[in-house]
Order: sequence, then structure tokens, then C-alpha cells
Amino acid sequence: MVGEFERRHGFPPGTNEVRPASRDDQTAARTLAQADLVPADLATFYDSIGNVTWADVGNGYFLDPASDVLLRLQEHGPVDVGTDQKVAIGSNGGGLSYFVGSDGSVHRTRTASLDEPELDKVADDLRQFLELLEQSLTQFVADGEPGSL
Repeated sequence: MVGEFERRHGFPPGTNEVRPASRDDQTAARTLAQADLVPADLATFYDSIGNVTWADVGNGYFLDPASDVLLRLQEHGPVDVGTDQKVAIGSNGGGLSYFVGSDGSVHRTRTASLDEPELDKVADDLRQFLELLEQSLTQFVADGEPGSL
């Protein structure tokens, strides 16, 4: 029997969850914090939240686990944008990535390429970004539109 979600979107629902942090996640969060690689509020977030996967909200919204952020930093370093360095923390599932700056602001790429990334600021800090994510989820549940984040 086809459910309402599948009728509306043409595919069955996927994984949608906010996963609590495991011990490994917390260890990676502490490493990020101790090395001063991410803003304090992101390290605090990762101490409680393992990752966010909302595969069915528009193209999807994904906040990567701290271990993935740490591994990406170790392998590739932060992305240099002008005078600031930014750390990749997730994506929208449509090819655009989210980055956090040293000041805690959150940015989104304009294109899927990271060769010469152009970023737009989407939130002043992690709290505002998470509130925008919540608004996108609420809007999607209400009318099927994922918002502009």
C-alpha cells in the first residue's frame, strides 16, 4: 500500500533523524574543540548530537558527524574564502554545502564546486542556522515546500 508521502513525492520515505552523539562522536567533538578547529557552539552541539539526516525534506538536509568534519579537516584542511577559513559541516542534498566560519556564522555555497567556492551567509550563528532548519522542516510538513535554506 502506497503511503501519503510516496503518493506526494513519488518515492518512499527515507531516513529522517537527529541522532544522539555516541562516544566516538563526543571524542571527535572534543578533538575539534581542543584544537580550536571549530567555534565553541559547534563543538558543544557535536557533544550532544551525532548528526542530522533529513533525507526527505526537499533534496535533504544533512549535518555531518563530528568525526567526518574532523577527517575532512585532517585530509583537506579548511576552505579558504577571502581572509577567513571555513569548515564544511553538511549539505542540502542538492549539491550545495554548508560551512561554519571562525566567527560561528554559517554559509552555503552557491554552486556544487569547491574549487573556488563562492559562499552566501545564511545565519549569524549555529543557533540561527538550526532555527532555520527547523522552520524548513515545519514548512515541509505543512505544505511540502522545503524553504530556501
